[in-house]
Amino acid sequence: MSHINPGDTAFVLLCAALVAIMTPGLAFFYGGLVRHKNVITIMMQSFASLGVVTLIWVTVGFTLAFGHDVHGVIGGLNYLFLNNVGQVPNPQYGATIPFLAFFVFQLTVAALTPALITGAFADRVPFGSYLVFLVFWSLLVYVPIAHWIWGGGFLQQWGVLDFGGGMVVHGAAGFSALASIYVIKKRAFVPGEEEKPSNIPLIAIGLGLLWFGWLGDNPANALAANGVAAQAFVNTFIAGGCAMVVWMFTDRVRTGKVSMVGSLTGVLAGLVAVTPCAGFVPTWAAVLIALAAGFVCYGALLFRKKRGWDDSLDVWGVHGVGGLFGTLMLGVFAFGAVNGASGLLDGNPKQLALQLAAVAITLTYTFVVTWVIFKVIDMVGHTSVAEHVQASGLDEALHGETAYTFD
Repeated sequence: MSHINPGDTAFVLLCAALVAIMTPGLAFFYGGLVRHKNVITIMMQSFASLGVVTLIWVTVGFTLAFGHDVHGVIGGLNYLFLNNVGQVPNPQYGATIPFLAFFVFQLTVAALTPALITGAFADRVPFGSYLVFLVFWSLLVYVPIAHWIWGGGFLQQWGVLDFGGGMVVHGAAGFSALASIYVIKKRAFVPGEEEKPSNIPLIAIGLGLLWFGWLGDNPANALAANGVAAQAFVNTFIAGGCAMVVWMFTDRVRTGKVSMVGSLTGVLAGLVAVTPCAGFVPTWAAVLIALAAGFVCYGALLFRKKRGWDDSLDVWGVHGVGGLFGTLMLGVFAFGAVNGASGLLDGNPKQLALQLAAVAITLTYTFVVTWVIFKVIDMVGHTSVAEHVQASGLDEALHGETAYTFD
């Protein structure tokens, strides 16, 4: 314990607390986006992830993700039930912080990730089916990919980089969302019913908490209060603002108006895109990546609508496409002077090839396994509630509560 640095430890623990607030922030964000009769349902899905994933992570999740590498595919059982996870630092995961600090930070990230997917199938999935999905997706999708890229698995051994979770978190969530809409039926609407947000101020509160939490999510991956953490903090903040401006501009050109919901979605697109490269690229590159991400993700949303995919809250277009784009941009804009890794513009085209390979492998795996999970759930149970329940609202039917009372 003599190697523990109090400043680094306090920094990582504070960042873990910031990430922990992102899941409630997501609940507010999604709760404001759905129709008023389904607010409790989608908020409950986010909060449930905090409980279920915590139990998974404490028992087997953490060790399978970060335990001793087994053939590059999965972690060993040396940290089962948090055995050997204590106050002594683990040099592989932060030489100056207690191993417990690393554990709890990764727990908060693991709990947030599956909650992101719920926006794709909002308004129609039974709560019990969601809980089953949550368990199997965490174990069969999130845990292996986290090990491949962060836990010493084969992609990390190749040299693939993902600073804050472009593939592990956002790419996996986004392409799982895409897989879900190929199994789960489209939402049912009452004749004349409009698809509009229930509470835009709630969306703004949720986005504010997400942006605030992101300022801990990305910098924490430096695992120390150092220059890399500062670079990641700055890159994260400015990316949200830059992408928001692009989204406002594009909205104004296309529709003649600037949408509040659209502008906040733009912030999210910038934050997602900068996440994989936040600690590897200089500030000017983060600006370029965020500006481009605003256009790329905006185009993805238009493409989704043209295809008729019922990704209710555009998880694929923002998280999937944004995470993919940012992961590839890392391979272009990484500079060794920032954090020791060079990309295409710094004379290392191999890094871009590695990032492309990681995208192809992880997203294909994610899509296929998620599709299978939902297909099995649909065979033995249901992946969507009856249309008459959707018409009256899931909140009262599934939870016996409503978010709003209209007298």
